[in-house]
Amino acid sequence: MKRKIVFSLIAFFFVSYSNAQCAMCRAVLESEEGQSTAEGVNDGIMYLMTIPYILVGGIGFLIYWNFFRTKKDKE
Repeated sequence: MKRKIVFSLIAFFFVSYSNAQCAMCRAVLESEEGQSTAEGVNDGIMYLMTIPYILVGGIGFLIYWNFFRTKKDKE
């Protein structure tokens, strides 16, 4: 259990350093001089990637919270 928590924390903190682009997007955006568009595309990809994880995590937390709260009330 302790390993999972440590791995999750390490993965969480290194997500901000990753660059997520497909090969075609990278080729087109690397040819640009200012690189501001490439940074914007990277930020958009990271934003779109994190929203589903936050939603699923929130729903999982609510289910977990409700399960143990009702179990505690019955005792």
